Amino acid sequence: MDLFLIRHGEASATWGESSDPGLSRLGQQQSEEAAEALQQHVCSDTLLLSSPLQRARETAIPLARMLRRDVAIEDVFREIPSPVPVAQRQIWLRQFMHQQWGEQGDELLAWRTAALHRLLSLTQPAAVFTHFLVINAVVGQLLDRPDTVCIWPANGSITRLRHNGSHLELLALGAQMETTVN
Repeated sequence: MDLFLIRHGEASATWGESSDPGLSRLGQQQSEEAAEALQQHVCSDTLLLSSPLQRARETAIPLARMLRRDVAIEDVFREIPSPVPVAQRQIWLRQFMHQQWGEQGDELLAWRTAALHRLLSLTQPAAVFTHFLVINAVVGQLLDRPDTVCIWPANGSITRLRHNGSHLELLALGAQMETTVN
């Protein structure tokens, strides 16, 4: 069965400005585009799951509306827990994103493992509306990569996995963020 990890649309504020921003106008457009792309791949029993954070929940709305379905909120798909206050989160995240999983403490390793275990526990196809680092944590585990960041999923991107009963397989990465070399 197929599982889709959808990165939320562009947020209306940065990490340092808000702990739980909604979507920007562009983010709303990205969520509509993701819903249109997903509509042809989901079936009648596809679960709609979302991080509890506002930007992920808002990204799920267009697909839920198209399918006339509810979205279940699952805390396990929330953004990475931060050991610092919101004002310092951006600096911490920049450092974290250059590290490896072997350098992380038990709380972050448990967060990473919990997302993978929840995906493995699913018995129906699912569209999961989540975050950059959740997608990295899952894909990194599937590819056996030690880096905390191994892909750069763009806002509104759709990463496709296949659940084969006992394990997950990466079928396709979603659109990746464009990078600029200075």
